[in-house]
Amino acid sequence: MEPNVTVSPTSRPRGRTALIVAAAALLGISGGTAVGYGIQSQRPPTPLPALSQPGLSYPAKPLAADKAPAPLPASEDRRVRTDGDLRKLLLERPEGAEASPDYPREGGEWMPYAEYARYFKDGEGMFRYFTESGLRRVAATEWVQKDRYTRLALVQFRPGLDSYAPDHLAKQLSYMPEAEEGAGNAGDPIEGTGRGRYYLYPVEREAGYLPLYRARALAVRGDIMIDIGISDVKPISKKDIRVLAERQLERL
Repeated sequence: MEPNVTVSPTSRPRGRTALIVAAAALLGISGGTAVGYGIQSQRPPTPLPALSQPGLSYPAKPLAADKAPAPLPASEDRRVRTDGDLRKLLLERPEGAEASPDYPREGGEWMPYAEYARYFKDGEGMFRYFTESGLRRVAATEWVQKDRYTRLALVQFRPGLDSYAPDHLAKQLSYMPEAEEGAGNAGDPIEGTGRGRYYLYPVEREAGYLPLYRARALAVRGDIMIDIGISDVKPISKKDIRVLAERQLERL
């Protein structure tokens, strides 16, 4: 007598059924896509809406000579001014001030790369940076008023794909808040500039010497970075360095 065996509906191999269902679904999708493309290909193309274009702002014909705008005068063309003698754009020595021994020439002088690099702690590294970053020239002047020394430098870079003047400014601004190398504070913004700032340094005192007060202003105008410094044995006000920076920017 054969045993009574009950076959459960779930005992059918599941993998084969799943494969058949998946193949049927794929076939349905492929067939539906093909039919859709076939129907779309038989339809006429749908015209695009008309483009709405107002009249062009420039004239169809060149303007007559008597109606054409006059070229920008050199006095208003900043590129013409900054491509000329950069020393002429330096602030003039104030009345009563004397020329410093380092810059005796009236109207400023050309500062060699190496000399400007010596103003920085890593002079050798800065000199290498200037030669690699397209430094074009540095115009500088310095004057003395009693015990106050004021130095102005216009640092111009060559035009190119890289913005070297803003890059130089960013590098200077990055360490100015540090107490060891910079002024030890965030400074104050120079109005009318993107990132220009001016700083007052903490007073430096050393036995046997008068106290030393310093201030610095940094800003960029086009391809020129201005670098202004003041040193004195008496306190320097924020207004002193700020006004000096604003006046120098106006000449650029």
